[in-house]
Amino acid sequence: MTAQVSSKGTSSMDATQNEVLAEVRNHIGHLTLNRPAGLNAITLDMVRHLHRQLDAWANDPQIHAVVLRGAGEKAFCAGGDIRSLYDSFKNGDTLHEDFFVEEYALDLAIHHYRKPVLALMDGFVLGGGMGLVQGADLRVVTEKSRLAMPEVAIGYFPDVGGSYFLPRVPGELGIYLGVSGMQIRAADALYCGLADWYLDSEKLVILDDRLDQLAWRDTPLKDLQGLLAQLAVQQLPDAPLSKLRPAIDHFFALPDVPSIVEQLREVTVADSHEWATATADLLESRSPLAMGVTLEMLRRGRHLSLEDCFALELHLDRQWFERGDLIEGVRALLIDKDKSPRWNPPTLQALDAGHVASFFTGFDRSGN
Repeated sequence: MTAQVSSKGTSSMDATQNEVLAEVRNHIGHLTLNRPAGLNAITLDMVRHLHRQLDAWANDPQIHAVVLRGAGEKAFCAGGDIRSLYDSFKNGDTLHEDFFVEEYALDLAIHHYRKPVLALMDGFVLGGGMGLVQGADLRVVTEKSRLAMPEVAIGYFPDVGGSYFLPRVPGELGIYLGVSGMQIRAADALYCGLADWYLDSEKLVILDDRLDQLAWRDTPLKDLQGLLAQLAVQQLPDAPLSKLRPAIDHFFALPDVPSIVEQLREVTVADSHEWATATADLLESRSPLAMGVTLEMLRRGRHLSLEDCFALELHLDRQWFERGDLIEGVRALLIDKDKSPRWNPPTLQALDAGHVASFFTGFDRSGN
């Protein structure tokens, strides 16, 4: 859901249409998130517009594939418009409830879309942006890509299908990314399986030209794969997480977040000490409750279907505005901007395992 940068949206239909641009060229539907000043953070109206357009193209025999991108040079999408959700909750409205239901439905529709989806992940791809791209068939990163599920930084948990795609990253890397909220770049995105292709950003124009001229000969997916194979690569050398993998697999398989931090603090080996200390410092700045719930959610999600993962996230959403740390996180980041959130509980040592478990009470695999 979340983004570290956000701005208020609008309910005006004309404005919404300007915030989601749709164009058809050479049997390809191009969808562009067009809020570059807000790093293309998505509003409920944008979610609805995207879903309507995708549904229309799914049933249009003239459309062979869809391309998703963000306007501007900084971001594909930095997540959801969290300020509007905060305002909705404070005002007693229902937008914050409707947003999650409809955003997850859109993300799920992309996972099951009947035509190939090509996602151009140039710039920031955070939170809700990851939800839009992880169901795409072809995920392209560039040297400017910065991927993350940073929700724990604002007292939330990695949703938009994060409970499904993060635990399926090799080893404990996805657990690490979800619990810490760390950003990764192109090489790590490919290494983790969160992207499929790397293309220099300056070649995106060439890719567009080739798409406009593509002769549809085989299946649309194979045609697109063949085009990408001419311009892009599927691996990059020296992915930082490949070197950290043994340590991450050890520490983030520990029973709970307090244990993870405690053991990170005990690392004395020279070549691991700096990373371990920095990671422990980062975790201690995050919401203890959000990290505890995230760890449990991701471990459960490893054994759930995609649909059940979205149902689990909705189950948590329905409790989180009242019982979680999101409202305080948004206050500290966007409202008062003091960047000093007062988490509840304030420390990992005060985190109660029973309290964490209570968020999952009543959930079953049918989402009830």
